[in-house]
Amino acid sequence: MGESKLTGPVLPLGPPLTLLQRFGIVLDHSTIVETSGPGQSVTPDSRTLTWTDEADTEAFARTLAQQPVLLEATIALRGDLGAGKTTLVRHLLRALGVRGRIKSPTYAVVEPYAVTTPTGQMCKVHHFDFYRFNDPREWEDAGFRDIFAAPGLKLCEWPDQAGGLLSVIDLDIQLQVGEDEQRRVQLLARTPKGQQLLSGLGA
Repeated sequence: MGESKLTGPVLPLGPPLTLLQRFGIVLDHSTIVETSGPGQSVTPDSRTLTWTDEADTEAFARTLAQQPVLLEATIALRGDLGAGKTTLVRHLLRALGVRGRIKSPTYAVVEPYAVTTPTGQMCKVHHFDFYRFNDPREWEDAGFRDIFAAPGLKLCEWPDQAGGLLSVIDLDIQLQVGEDEQRRVQLLARTPKGQQLLSGLGA
C-alpha cells in the first residue's frame, strides 16, 4: 500500500501517528455554518489529503467502508473527467463486498447494488452519475426522489448537474489531479453524519 504525503508541515516526533495523520489529512475547521435540516446546524469540517497512487485510493476506500454510518450517507464526488471519482467508487463498493462487474452509470444515470452489513442485514447502495442529466422531469419519472428518501448509501458523481434536486449531502469529496498523477483530495463534512465519517477515519 502506498503512503500518502502530508500536505502540511512535517509533524514532530512524538506519539504514534493516527490513521488520520498517516493518510495526510489536515484539519481545517471552517467558520461557515450550513444547515442540513431542523436542529442540524453544523460547522463544516474540512480536511485535505494526498493520494500518491491507486493503492492510496483503495486504502482510503477500505477505511471509509468500515464506518457503520456510511450505509446511511449521501456522498458527493466532484472533480474533472479522469480525476478518479469512479475509481474511488469501485474500490469502495469492492470494500463493501460487491462482486462481479461494477459499471459506470454515465448513460444509465444510476446503478443499484445490494450489500450485507456486519449484522447480516441487506442494504441498498446507489451509484449515480449525473454528467448527462439535463431534464428535471427525469428526477420524478425515474424514481430518484424515492431512492433518496429511502435508507441506503448514495454515491453521486457530478452532483451539480442535478441542481437543487439533490437531497442533503453528508460528505463532499473533491478530487484534483496534481503533479505525477497524484490526487489532492478535499473532504468536507456538511452534516453530523458526515462528521461521523471523518471522525471514523481517525479511529
